[in-house]
Amino acid sequence: MPSTRAEALERFRRENPDKFVPEEKIFANIRPGDRIFIGSACAEPQYLMTSLTDYVRRNPKAIFDTEILQVWTLGVAPYNDDRLRPHMRYNSFFIGNNTRTLVNRGLADYTPIFLSQVPALLRRRLVPIDVALVQVSLPDEHGYFSLGLSVDIVKAAVESAVMVVAQVNPRMPRVYGDGFLHLDKIDFAVIREEPLLEFEANVPDEISRRIGGYVARIVEDGDTIQAGYGSIPNAVLSALSRKKHLGVHTELFSDGIADLMRRGVIDNSQKTVNRGKAVTSFCMGHQSTYDFIDDNPAIEFRGIDYTNNPLVIASHDKMVAINSAMEIDLTGQATAESIGTTFYSGIGGQADFMRGAVLSRGGTSILALQATAEQGEVSRIVPFVKQGAGVTLNRGDIHYVVTEFGIAHLHGKNIRERAMALISIAHPRFRPWLIWQAKELNLIYKDQAFIPGKAGEYPEHLESHKTTRTGLVTTLRPVKITDEPALKEFFYSLSDQSMYTRFMTVRHEMSHETLQGYTVIDYTKEMVILATVEREGQEFVVGLAEYYLDEESLGANVAFTVRDEYQNKGVGTELLQYLVYLAKREGLHTLTAEVLVENKPMMRVFQKLKLPMEVTTGEEVHELVIRLK
Repeated sequence: MPSTRAEALERFRRENPDKFVPEEKIFANIRPGDRIFIGSACAEPQYLMTSLTDYVRRNPKAIFDTEILQVWTLGVAPYNDDRLRPHMRYNSFFIGNNTRTLVNRGLADYTPIFLSQVPALLRRRLVPIDVALVQVSLPDEHGYFSLGLSVDIVKAAVESAVMVVAQVNPRMPRVYGDGFLHLDKIDFAVIREEPLLEFEANVPDEISRRIGGYVARIVEDGDTIQAGYGSIPNAVLSALSRKKHLGVHTELFSDGIADLMRRGVIDNSQKTVNRGKAVTSFCMGHQSTYDFIDDNPAIEFRGIDYTNNPLVIASHDKMVAINSAMEIDLTGQATAESIGTTFYSGIGGQADFMRGAVLSRGGTSILALQATAEQGEVSRIVPFVKQGAGVTLNRGDIHYVVTEFGIAHLHGKNIRERAMALISIAHPRFRPWLIWQAKELNLIYKDQAFIPGKAGEYPEHLESHKTTRTGLVTTLRPVKITDEPALKEFFYSLSDQSMYTRFMTVRHEMSHETLQGYTVIDYTKEMVILATVEREGQEFVVGLAEYYLDEESLGANVAFTVRDEYQNKGVGTELLQYLVYLAKREGLHTLTAEVLVENKPMMRVFQKLKLPMEVTTGEEVHELVIRLK
């Protein structure tokens, strides 16, 4: 096939000699003040850009005051040359490494806009394009070239441009979808083979593994996923390798998506829109991924006004958007485009996808980010976004926030609950500062307790999954500082009888002060274990067990209680057995407990331990001493 395409190109060149002319003759058509569009990212026509730059240097009076329009550049950036500044000024819809300094020095421009809106901007000529420099594949026998790696806004640019110049690169993959361009639409063609730009997304292995593991807990089999630009979303994809029947509707096709398709994890079999197809708009990755998308009918490249349209995104059931940000505040506002007054990247497409996912039936929006920046010196979770920062995602756009320290569920939570959830997944070094700031800003309780250091760090490694004798699937885990609302609901759900058997009195009030005693604990001296089940995608507390350490005797007092409708289902047995296991891990010698004489079911749970146990019976209470050694 490649040889056939090369033959077709040679035939078209013979039949259209006026289109295949030297670059000197092509660039002579560019006038002062023209707007010149350059192909995006890894599809950037490097040779054309270098040739244009050389032409300007040789003919300094021929081209000046031109505007260079682009989504993002990874390659040639002639506007960085001070000598070329009178001839071309850069205007970007998304700021990259090569242009960040220029934009912030006022030497280049940034146009903030949802990427989904850029094609209409070009087609309506609100931003007119005079010249489009793009890169295409070899043509087929019918005269159709492929835009390859970038259809995104490139398709709209070539459709609205006065003059289209295409670099024909035999290495450009030929992709299915909307990215075909007929020879008739090309004014000039330059044949030049060169390696395609590749994109490397690096992230420390341990951080990516932890963040990916947390995201994988949220993503379910059959979901349709989008993973945005950035090292974290790309790395997260590798953690989804055990999922089944995932679909893809995304702006960016990355190495991670290609790998999941090769493994059969992504088969698009359960998508509600474009079933059987992975739909994307542009590709950034390595050559192996470019080879994978070449002539692959399972992948369709569409214009970014389709892929990023929130209405199209929302039409997918179980749409999951996975994106990253530079900073999120304790109320749930996030910025992915600027750090204070310093412009860093751009709005891009993440707001479109996050909002589309929120509107999707069963959809989920996930913001995944490292907890710190600048080698751990700066917290990405802050009291409020810095003055001057652009709020890319507002408080209603985000369902989950994930860092290497855990998951914060924000959807439906009030400001106080959001702040506590985000503090709990911040870097431990910054949590005391965030607690103090949150109190000062009246975001959380003024008397909110907090245990700094290792003693107060959540022991995630103690999480366990159990199936009770009745087949009930439960998660046993230590209590978190964010569990106060859930425990309040749990205690108030208990009947008077259950409250009495637990506290030996009928308690009617579980105040914030009381609940802090259960949720803010020193894990080295006490332990509170919750039994939870999943109901409608949410964690639901069905049981609680606790022990309090007596350091002098190497013993602990233990108690447990179970939600009424879950009693006699094996929850209490699993809770107590797990507490015994933890007590043995800590080297404790004994556990003590008090059980009402009338509470025979609870007594039977203790007897099931089959451990040496001394029982002293009074008028109303059994006093138990359980020997662990």
